[in-house]
Amino acid sequence: MTTDFTPISALGGGALIGLAAVALMAFHGRIAGMTGIMTGLLPPIAADWGWRAAFLLGAIGAPMLMVFAGGQAVGFDSPVPAPWLIVGGLIVGIGVYFGSGCTSGHGVCGIARLSPRSLAATLTFMAAAVATVFVVRHVLGGL
Repeated sequence: MTTDFTPISALGGGALIGLAAVALMAFHGRIAGMTGIMTGLLPPIAADWGWRAAFLLGAIGAPMLMVFAGGQAVGFDSPVPAPWLIVGGLIVGIGVYFGSGCTSGHGVCGIARLSPRSLAATLTFMAAAVATVFVVRHVLGGL
């Protein structure tokens, strides 16, 4: 499996993520943590569900608009079986709960605010990711 190096689109995407995070903080005083945003849309629905729904729709709709405007669709091909993806998603969800946030809230917004708690959380996320890749590739033989 190969990955093409796309610095221009990566830089543009990162800039848009940063702009969205700054705009959300400036206009609503809220952190752009996707888990927290989505949680407010699940029962019990938060009183401020309107901006949450708009933010989430923008996060989903913007890439779709780019494809329709003539951009290239980003393909998704996973060598990992679907049940493993589901289990992995559940494990991440548990980690988000115990970590009181996700990589977007802690990694993007928290580090930008120089939050020690977010720095510790992001370092923990990264260490867990490195350990997981090492174990899967070198201990379990690359399942």
